[in-house]
Amino acid sequence: MTLPANVAAAKEALSHLEMEHKEASIVKASRDFFWYSPVLKARMDHLVADFVVKPHSEAEVIEVLRVCYEHDVPVTTRGAGTGNYGQAMPMRGGCVMALRRMNKVTFCEPGRVVVQPGCLLKHVDAYCIDACGHELRMFSSTWATATVGGFIAGGSGGVGSVTWGSLRELGNIIRLRVVTMEAEPRVLEFSGEDLARVSHAYGTNGIITELELPLAPAYDWVDCFVSSKDFDRAMACAAELAEENGILLKIASVYEAPTAKAYFPRVQAHVEDDDHLVGLMVAPHSVDGLLTWLNRNPDLKLIYRSDDHNWDPLPGHVFEYGWNHTTLRAIRVDPSITYLQVRYGYPDHFRLVNQMRAAFPDELIQHLEAIRMEGGKVGFAGLTLVKFTTEERLDEIVKAHEDAGALVFNPHRYTLEEGGRQHSDPRQLLFKKEADPKGLLNPGKMIAWDDPDWDYSSMYSYPEMTPVPENA
Repeated sequence: MTLPANVAAAKEALSHLEMEHKEASIVKASRDFFWYSPVLKARMDHLVADFVVKPHSEAEVIEVLRVCYEHDVPVTTRGAGTGNYGQAMPMRGGCVMALRRMNKVTFCEPGRVVVQPGCLLKHVDAYCIDACGHELRMFSSTWATATVGGFIAGGSGGVGSVTWGSLRELGNIIRLRVVTMEAEPRVLEFSGEDLARVSHAYGTNGIITELELPLAPAYDWVDCFVSSKDFDRAMACAAELAEENGILLKIASVYEAPTAKAYFPRVQAHVEDDDHLVGLMVAPHSVDGLLTWLNRNPDLKLIYRSDDHNWDPLPGHVFEYGWNHTTLRAIRVDPSITYLQVRYGYPDHFRLVNQMRAAFPDELIQHLEAIRMEGGKVGFAGLTLVKFTTEERLDEIVKAHEDAGALVFNPHRYTLEEGGRQHSDPRQLLFKKEADPKGLLNPGKMIAWDDPDWDYSSMYSYPEMTPVPENA
């Protein structure tokens, strides 16, 4: 492959750093889980970096950004590539900067941890539990394979959000250390109000090189499955348990039938086609409270608890059935399945969910995550399974949700704005103008930078995206 002269020059200048050299490895490092979406797969499957560099330190990150700035080479950063929206994919080729080598925990005490961005979430937890008996407040369902930096740069919540809310809630990020992409990159630290400038920004306006995050006491969480023949009762189970002051949960998921029977192989022997399922992680000292609550609700059936069971084989961690893992499990059985991400806000969450069930009975299968929202109220994050037919029909389903008052965070879009609230964040845009004056950081992912007058009436298509080859 012949590289453009400026790209070849940047690659040569950085050749003393660790790089990927095999073409297959470069392609792999240019991918995330964008293929969850048939819309994104059709548009992004051809994208590939010109080269991949793996810095081991902040100093090497600075060097990569300085050299690429000098040669006008785009830089897209990535952790483990477990995101689902194309946020780690290089729209204009150039350099992919993979941060997995920056994987150290540098400080830990009860209540807080300081960590480099490439550390796996499971390794952060293991270190902190051993050092001080605490663990991360929240993590993605890809805990075993995702990096902490990728979670903060691309995530919005996850396992633990039933108690702690979303990452944007005050106190869920303490501090971020970020490097700019300028002729002489600067190292800046953000806390308090300034965190909104760089968190959940897909690496479009700075590269995170250190994170300080809050911890909570670690427990040997008890995994539970509760079944119900009535979907409303399953929803109420998750929401009411999340609101019980004395019962400490890490997750409360709701799976509409036939999800458990159809898509959960290690569960299906214990459920019937019409069983709706609730997945729970309960602190050991809260199990008695859970059992007491269930005794008051005899129409709900506890079918599994990890500390007292006769299941063989074991189902594994309950959180690996929740959040984005539900979609993954469904796709493995039925590749035509895709999904939506919906916010069913309190106090209309039950009504909105049932309104969508009634509107699309043959196309949607509900999957809900109880999440603590602004003001401490519990609502639902919906990661609804969708039986995909056409892009046009998918857009109609999205519009029906929005018209009803359910906020859609569209997983079939690769930009910050379209995957969020469909408007620009002036704080992030202003910082990009300051920190990335050439617009080389993860280009194509921030519409406000490319086209401030975009009206969101159609899907944004990055003008400079490498075209799909004719023979693809």
